[in-house]
Amino acid sequence: MTFRTRFAPSPTGPLHLGHAYSALYGHRLAKVKNGLWLLRIDDLDHSRSKPEWTQKIFDDLHWLGLAWPEPVRFQSQETDTYQRALDALARAGLIYPCCCNRADIAQAAAAPQEGVPEFGPDGRIYPGTCRHRSLSQARPGDALRLDMRKAVKALQKPVTYEEFGEQHSKRITLKAEALIAQVGDVVLRRKDQGAAYHLAVVIDDDAQNITDVVRGADLNAATQIHVVLQQLLNIPTPRYHHHSLIRDETGKRLAKRSDSEALSSLRKAGHSAQDITERLFSAP
Repeated sequence: MTFRTRFAPSPTGPLHLGHAYSALYGHRLAKVKNGLWLLRIDDLDHSRSKPEWTQKIFDDLHWLGLAWPEPVRFQSQETDTYQRALDALARAGLIYPCCCNRADIAQAAAAPQEGVPEFGPDGRIYPGTCRHRSLSQARPGDALRLDMRKAVKALQKPVTYEEFGEQHSKRITLKAEALIAQVGDVVLRRKDQGAAYHLAVVIDDDAQNITDVVRGADLNAATQIHVVLQQLLNIPTPRYHHHSLIRDETGKRLAKRSDSEALSSLRKAGHSAQDITERLFSAP
């Protein structure tokens, strides 16, 4: 099977050095494997995603010397695809409507049990306030959550995936009790923007036949959500590689608000693409 990976930035601000590292890292790996490096635009956040940022993403990546097959996949154009996945999970009785806002969830989780984590890969772990509700009780504006308790019972085989690195690979097995206690009932459809990231990324990777997911270590914990959804939806699980993050001089990982490290700012300051590449991949 041909090696296929992807880079999936959100058009909500400028690309910075961290994005450049991830894009170049995946592109280099695809070249070594004689495979394909795809570009996907994660524009699910309709309120923050802007066409001008999408064009700047294209410009920055071309400036870095990267190219990709056309057409580019835009998540905003795949609403029907995501809905079909939600319908499948609904038929299996695995999702429920949720009307809670962040304040409701924080208040309900204000007194967590000792030894139980307060936050997981989807943010604050949902306390289950709406878990008793059925889809027939859904109201306009409700989110949809995965019932993790029912999900782990529905899985007929161990939840596993392969994490690979430069030196060796390892197979990781997820435990049902940990998924329930440390991940919880994640959101699959948000109130204001349709499909949530966790559902969309799983469907997109399958649609694009991604064999190897190359992304930052900040998304490592989310992998368990994605593997559960892949198995529930009977789609293949790719291999995962979570590379280290690029950090600023204080040790904090870069964010889009770090304008001084934005690729466009560095370009205007006279840096070349070769300068950026050497900076990112030079030995420490």
